[in-house]
Amino acid sequence: MTTPSTFELYAYWRTSATYRVRVALNLKGLTAHERIVDIDAGEQRDENFLKINPLGAIPALVESGHAPLTQSLAILEFLDEYQPAPPLLPQDLHGRARVRSIAAMLAADTHPLITGRVKKYLTTAAGMDDTAWRAWQIQWFGTGLAALEQRLAAEPQTGVFCHGDTPTMADICLASIVEMVRIFKITIPDIPTIDRIMEACDTHPAFIAAKPSRQAGAPA
Repeated sequence: MTTPSTFELYAYWRTSATYRVRVALNLKGLTAHERIVDIDAGEQRDENFLKINPLGAIPALVESGHAPLTQSLAILEFLDEYQPAPPLLPQDLHGRARVRSIAAMLAADTHPLITGRVKKYLTTAAGMDDTAWRAWQIQWFGTGLAALEQRLAAEPQTGVFCHGDTPTMADICLASIVEMVRIFKITIPDIPTIDRIMEACDTHPAFIAAKPSRQAGAPA
């Protein structure tokens, strides 16, 4: 295993996907030198960064001597294998599938609908104004979280966290979406199970340290 000091994380203070990687690094006790990619200034389209991720998206995790890793869920899986303790996935087959399913509901089905790339297209090519864009955000944040609430409230595997009583990849993805909801000052009603789980995340040191408001470049 290489030393954690060889990691570089291409990041930005407020992105949901970068937040996920920060939480995972914190849970694992790993560190990464951050290289800020200002997506508000369009730095993700710089030719040098496109050599790292041709999609022009962050985060990217780079380990010395290896190809860059992109896509937050793949990075979380990598970190879980790189540093197995504490685990981000349960030990049992069905538990791992459940956690991955919840994570995908959030990171693959909900988050992509409210990214900057989507906003840029909808507000230019599709002609959405700010009011329509906010309605779009509320619609898809609300749809995703309501569906997850239904699962978490009904399934017996739900504990203090999404799966049992220790944080997993599912909680990292849940918190990453809720943090964006907070940044955009959106209120999603009738999600008591999610609200309870978020209370546990909000008091966990790994999640606190990863909060967007605590990162370099965040508004004072």
